[in-house]
Amino acid sequence: MDLRVLKYFLAVAREENITRAAESVHITQPSLSRQMQQLEEELHTTLFHRGKHRIALTEDGLLLHRRAQELVTLAEKTEAEFLNKKKTLIGRIAIGSGEFKNSRFLFDVVAAFRREHPQVYLDIYSGNSDNIKEQIENGLLDLGLLLEPVEVSRYEFLRLPEQEEWTALVDERTELAKKERLTPKDLADMPLFLTTRTMVQKELMSWFGSYADKLNIIATGNLNYNLVIMARSENGVCMNLKRDCHYEGMREIPLYPPLKSGNLLVWKKAQVYPAAVTEFIKFFRQYVQKVQELQNSANVKESIGNATPRDFADVR
Repeated sequence: MDLRVLKYFLAVAREENITRAAESVHITQPSLSRQMQQLEEELHTTLFHRGKHRIALTEDGLLLHRRAQELVTLAEKTEAEFLNKKKTLIGRIAIGSGEFKNSRFLFDVVAAFRREHPQVYLDIYSGNSDNIKEQIENGLLDLGLLLEPVEVSRYEFLRLPEQEEWTALVDERTELAKKERLTPKDLADMPLFLTTRTMVQKELMSWFGSYADKLNIIATGNLNYNLVIMARSENGVCMNLKRDCHYEGMREIPLYPPLKSGNLLVWKKAQVYPAAVTEFIKFFRQYVQKVQELQNSANVKESIGNATPRDFADVR
């Protein structure tokens, strides 16, 4: 399957019109039509519903569209890596991250790294840990910031020094919102909204203990903002990682007993990475080691909680 033809296919899918697609890739309309017919013959399927004024993808066309985007992205990334093998560190680092407090630490380190290597740029993907692992496996991400528990047998990883704290976002209009902390018993009868991640759900069920079988789970999702909106509409509760965020009409309340989760920065084992990624991993490792040293020092225990990578500029 020719990569050039896949780019033509993506142009047709984008424009939904052969003439406009041909103009965008700078070939003639008959030539592009012929290329698409040959692609369908090669794959033994129909990729398009052809109307008078619009072309739409069939089910097989949608499948090819997803795969073609992945292949073209990988090809462009590989080409850029070989073109950028110079003395000056140049390149692209693709990082996936969920919505964590530790994301601030990660991207502070990225900023510090870019001050030394300003010609390195970032491609940021947001999603939950399962989405990010899938993107890493497909070669579309180099690194991912994941929330534990997570299966990492296929990955190298660094554990971030701080932990994420679980809280509950509660509709301010409910009696529950008047409490200073929430126990499993408090939440057992409330409309509840959880993450879709199975392993994290098990952690939450363990925290609920004997009340786990009594929960009124209304919905699960991978985007916290949407879950919070729905929780407010239902006068309910969204189980949430504590962040520097404000949600209108919702109050964030600590859990008791406290529940915390760790974060890991992961990358695939036994894989050769471009120079920019390799250097960033070394840089990040040094920062984490320095933070851990400071955390273990009795003289800085009170100040380390507010520290950022900028406080450790001497690490290099």
